Amino acid sequence: MSWRSGSRGVVLTAYHPSGGAGRAGDAPGGRRTGQYTMNHDHSKKIPDGASFDRSGSQDSLDELSMDDYWKELENIHETRGNNHEERVALVVKEPDEGELEEEWLKEAGLSNLFGESSGDSLESVVFLSTLTRTQKAAVEKRIETVTQTMRKKNKQHQIPDVRDIFRLQNDSKGKVCEGSEPSTVRTSENKNETHDGTKGPKFSLGTDEQKNLLEDMRPSDTDINLEISFAEQAANLKDSSVGKMYRGGGGDTLLPNFRLPKDKTGTTKIGDLAPQDMKKVYSLALIELTALYDILGTEFKQQKAVKIKTKDSGLFGVPLSLLLEQDQKKVPGTKIPLIFQKLIAQIEETTLETEGLLRIPGVATRVKGLCQELEAKFYEGTFNWENVKQHDAASLLKLFIRELPQPLLTVEYLKAFQDVQNLPTRKQQLQALNLLVILLPEANRDTLKVLLEFLQRVIDHRDKNKMTLKNVAMVMAPNLFTFHGFGSKTIEQSEFVMAAGTANVMRFMIQYQKLLWTIPKFIVNQVRKQNTENQKKEKKDKAMKKLLKKMAYDREKHEKQEKTPNDTDVPQGVIRVQAPHLSKVSMAIQLTEELKASDIVARFLSQKSGNVQTLKKEEVFLYEIGGNIGERCLDDDTYMKDLYQLNPNAEWVIKPKQS
Repeated sequence: MSWRSGSRGVVLTAYHPSGGAGRAGDAPGGRRTGQYTMNHDHSKKIPDGASFDRSGSQDSLDELSMDDYWKELENIHETRGNNHEERVALVVKEPDEGELEEEWLKEAGLSNLFGESSGDSLESVVFLSTLTRTQKAAVEKRIETVTQTMRKKNKQHQIPDVRDIFRLQNDSKGKVCEGSEPSTVRTSENKNETHDGTKGPKFSLGTDEQKNLLEDMRPSDTDINLEISFAEQAANLKDSSVGKMYRGGGGDTLLPNFRLPKDKTGTTKIGDLAPQDMKKVYSLALIELTALYDILGTEFKQQKAVKIKTKDSGLFGVPLSLLLEQDQKKVPGTKIPLIFQKLIAQIEETTLETEGLLRIPGVATRVKGLCQELEAKFYEGTFNWENVKQHDAASLLKLFIRELPQPLLTVEYLKAFQDVQNLPTRKQQLQALNLLVILLPEANRDTLKVLLEFLQRVIDHRDKNKMTLKNVAMVMAPNLFTFHGFGSKTIEQSEFVMAAGTANVMRFMIQYQKLLWTIPKFIVNQVRKQNTENQKKEKKDKAMKKLLKKMAYDREKHEKQEKTPNDTDVPQGVIRVQAPHLSKVSMAIQLTEELKASDIVARFLSQKSGNVQTLKKEEVFLYEIGGNIGERCLDDDTYMKDLYQLNPNAEWVIKPKQS
């Protein structure tokens, strides 16, 4: 890859798998003890005194310096140096003033707060009403920048004042949000009341009560708090003397054993929610991540790649979305590129105990030949996998990742992934990574998940293969963070620090991958609150239509007649569970304090009558549908009485999980 600065952007150069050249200024084989030539100026090298602090390595088998990282980078450059095909330029656009913030607001689903549709900003009132104080501050900051830019450009359409937008939102709630309030947000004056005064489920978004609990927590606690906004936690920690003592978590010391405390209403994983709710989760995660970076003083800028011509068929160097599109014609419903799956299977087929697996490269000429042969024969099914040696398969896997036209971590968020290393504490680094994973496109996220799971399986055999967490992170970081150095030239020392930082981020992603695919409860609660408020608005709209049609009385009477049988059919403290795919299709379940979702599924599966039971326990799940959520797949340890109190209007259905 190469890059050059221009007046309008930064040009990076990606390469087709069977072609390309080394990055400008890179010299193959430049590694020496304590030195490595990787700057664009051949005459500059990392000083001999530059070293990576290895104290307190978390690996029990060895303490490794950065040698594996530089060796992997050298292998990458040598592979590219042997290829000579045409390079494809990837232009990363540097946005004009206000353009970045405008794009951010669109991504956050708040584009109707500015521009020609700004008069319809009432549509965002519900969304804004669910934001925490720090999230609101992040939105206000971006709106202010956009409005100032629009005024400078003398745009003709209406330009609302940011204060008017939030005043409108606060007036709708019957209270004013002053800047002197603590950095938390109340759901209402009575925490268990909705805005219209009626009793409703309690949504936790960071109340004063929880703030006091947060202040009493010891920062050394390894529990990850998913109930309170990460940015709110950071704001409170930043203001406390204890928080200042805990700063500086980015070094290479023992990784904490972070864990998620059990949530009685169930842990929500990515993939558990319906698409309409995931869209809300995405918007909230973007705002939350921005708020977190704002609080911690780290710049958050989404890069934007200008569309370029890429390969429209093949295996290597093909956009991920296009690759999946052609794969789904072969295997309907597949979410991971077939070549990616096959390469991992090929590596595992031999044994994961091979010493130096992933670290030792395949033979370059052989890998190049295999790459070309795969392009020609993979989809025809005529490729002979028996000829592929394990180290060659590992090299092909890494090549696939590097040769994606845009990085697996995406152009938009790659820099944000890199900047995770600059956050003060490890817990905040983990929180940021959690939000970034949520923000990745589904295809990228699913492929990353399969990769991280595979890397963990390699690490599980570290006694034999000598590939510890640190080793694997050092080797894989250059492959995932290949598109680095956006926007500025780096000197040797900062490039060295970047290498160490990305290796550390890679280590986090492998170590905490199970935590990273969890949707924080405070975000799920914000989604629930949005749905509740939207339902109220819909009911008001329907009521108005009924009045206009002069049918209100008849409709209400009809609804009462419909409700009466249901009320008698399902007594208080009992839920009706449907299971259309099982032999027992419906059952009334008495709620108890200890009843879990897994208990209900087991009860249905034990009822074998009529049809032969074809579904197993691991194939079916209990779903929460409707009420204040679109659809949510419940984990086995969800306590049903607690969840029922949170969403009393939901329906409960047992069915297979959608693939």
